[in-house]
Amino acid sequence: MKVGLYFGSFNPIHVGHLVIANYIAEYSDLDQVWFVVTPHNPFKKKSSLLDNYQRLEMVYRATKDYTKLKPSDIEFNLPQPNYTINTLAYIQEKYPNHEFCLIMGEDNLKSFHKWKNYELILENHDIYVYPRIPKQQVETAFDTHKNIHFVDAPVMEISSTFIRKAIKAGKNVKPMLPEFVWEYLDEMNFYK
Repeated sequence: MKVGLYFGSFNPIHVGHLVIANYIAEYSDLDQVWFVVTPHNPFKKKSSLLDNYQRLEMVYRATKDYTKLKPSDIEFNLPQPNYTINTLAYIQEKYPNHEFCLIMGEDNLKSFHKWKNYELILENHDIYVYPRIPKQQVETAFDTHKNIHFVDAPVMEISSTFIRKAIKAGKNVKPMLPEFVWEYLDEMNFYK
């Protein structure tokens, strides 16, 4: 089975995440896309994150009706801060019959050379890149690498940060969230 790993804090998961993941699951050679909920990104402040299991619950609720999309808490028990190379080694050992690939936004590809052991990741894993910003803004040495596949997914200009700020300001963001996620956020009074 070929699985795409879509890493993120998913704080909260929104329709943009689902559109991209579903597009890649349907229009690539991947069998499934796993939403890997990251406990703590070394490049982000931890204070604004909801609890790991609250974010995992949102991903579970958002993906439960999609057979090719799965939530994953694989990083919850790894030492923090964690790096993608460690997760890949761990997950490959746990699921030896799966082939794991990465899914990332074009903006992340631009800084990919700063990732820990990025050469090893690139050598051993395919990377599926979806558009986040206009093409001419990204100049990268990775454009022609055999393991990097650019996916023509829709450009989604929704961000979790925007959603959190909008909720805090009392705005209605219901159309930007999967229904079950909206209900959970509303019930729990998150981000208010």
